[in-house]
Amino acid sequence: MKNIFAVGTGPGSPEYLTLQAVKTLENADLIFAPNNKGKNMALDTVKDFIKNKEVLFLDFPMGFVSEEDYKIQAEKILKKTKEDSNTVILTIGDPMIYSTFIYMMPYFKIPEINLQIISGIPSAVAAAGRAQIPLAEKAEVLTITDHLNEEILNSSSSIALLKTSKQKNLIIKEFEKNGFDYVYIKRATMEHETILPKNKKEKILEDEDYISLIIARKQKGN
Repeated sequence: MKNIFAVGTGPGSPEYLTLQAVKTLENADLIFAPNNKGKNMALDTVKDFIKNKEVLFLDFPMGFVSEEDYKIQAEKILKKTKEDSNTVILTIGDPMIYSTFIYMMPYFKIPEINLQIISGIPSAVAAAGRAQIPLAEKAEVLTITDHLNEEILNSSSSIALLKTSKQKNLIIKEFEKNGFDYVYIKRATMEHETILPKNKKEKILEDEDYISLIIARKQKGN
């Protein structure tokens, strides 16, 4: 049996790795990570736990990624994984939320593979804790998304909006128009972490960090 583990590395700080993630990394024979052509957040998070481990990179095209692209990388993983060995696929955050692994997962659901998902702390959850803003109270609706539309704004009590480096001006206008309070969190749990409430709107608009998100909560009565 070949063992493949999708390991969520959490929001960025090694201190937010789960014990199960650390144990899985220490027992790994081979580790795969997306090739970011530079700084690799997932690898940076786990580097102290994978010394002397073999690391291979998954090459995805910039922009649109096709089903064939995911298939090619999944087949690469299957080919490199040996019998009775442990292969780890790294994802930032949690493997089941906005990860490239999700699109490769169907190719690993075959009899000869023992597939396991090692959950990580999602960035939205960590950011909410760092900013001390609830994601959801009883009977509220939480939406985690990377885009806004009228349906989401109307149906959600709270919104965790990922990938906010672009069009922040339009995003904030929509939140304000629809009665949401919001907090901008950059690099939650990491060095240079920044938390900006809505009264710091100018600074929010100036920031262009890709590792950022906005947590918005609908004001009572709206």
